[in-house]
Amino acid sequence: MIRVLVEPSGEAPGLARLEATSAAAAVGGRERPTEIAGVIGVDLPDRPSIERLAARLALARRCLVEVDGGASFGEAVATEGNAGESAVFRRLGRSPGGADDGVREAGRRYVGGGGTIDLERPARRYWIAEATSGDSHLLREVAAVDRAQSSARRMPLLPFQRPVSLPPRLARAAANLTGLRPGDRVVDPFLGTGALLAEAALLGATVYGIDRDPEMVRGALRNFAHLGVEAARITEGDSGTVDLDGPDLRFDALLTDPPYGRSSYAGGERPAEVVARVLPRWAERVRDGGRVVVVSPEGSPVLPDPWAVRNAVSVRVHRSLTREFRVYERAG
Repeated sequence: MIRVLVEPSGEAPGLARLEATSAAAAVGGRERPTEIAGVIGVDLPDRPSIERLAARLALARRCLVEVDGGASFGEAVATEGNAGESAVFRRLGRSPGGADDGVREAGRRYVGGGGTIDLERPARRYWIAEATSGDSHLLREVAAVDRAQSSARRMPLLPFQRPVSLPPRLARAAANLTGLRPGDRVVDPFLGTGALLAEAALLGATVYGIDRDPEMVRGALRNFAHLGVEAARITEGDSGTVDLDGPDLRFDALLTDPPYGRSSYAGGERPAEVVARVLPRWAERVRDGGRVVVVSPEGSPVLPDPWAVRNAVSVRVHRSLTREFRVYERAG
């Protein structure tokens, strides 16, 4: 196993940690403790899995590995310089502009070892981090998270737009909480604009969605086409009664952002009543070992037995709206 450190982006720290550990498990890894501040530790099976993890993440900036110099921090830096490649040094968790004495000293030692410094297009990127003990650690960046890609999926840039849609980074984080792997079947009985299923599909899932509002169904399909993803089946109808490809179809995960508030279209029912009627029906179709991930306002009703909340993280989405990301698994 390779010890990898994930630097979170600073958005929704609790959700970022949960996303990183769930995504690591999906690529064959596991969480591991680390004494280095400002990072999330995971063990991954091989080098390709590091790239796969970085490609999945939304609430992170980069994946790093610790440089084991076998001696002091300064000697580790000089040893890295022996490769003769260009590099840049930064302090983890600080803005890239400027350099403190520790960063400048690391650069001098690297050059002394035979390397060169290139602030614009370095072959290697190094980050200096502090441990809880106060010791400095040298980290080498091995994969960067493409945050511009998720920004390009923001609602104002999509053909079908609704203000209630979940931002793409939060939607991607929610999709990662399912632990889905390519080819897994994921269902959303409250499709809406399709933000959650689009992220699941971009992760390689086979997706199914239902919505009773025909405008939402048409709009979600437009967004899917714009993003270059397809759904196995999108159905218009009441998700409390409609079916998808027969009652024997099973899913690896249920991922949804149910209706809430007075503005939600629920066919005359209160949103809470709709959720209570629909959610258990589709959760029952999730295979043993699969997960149900629900994004809803704080205090919303929980999914009843045999489902138990494994994790719950609250995130402020807007000034007046806090969403809770809940991960359910079957009890026992």
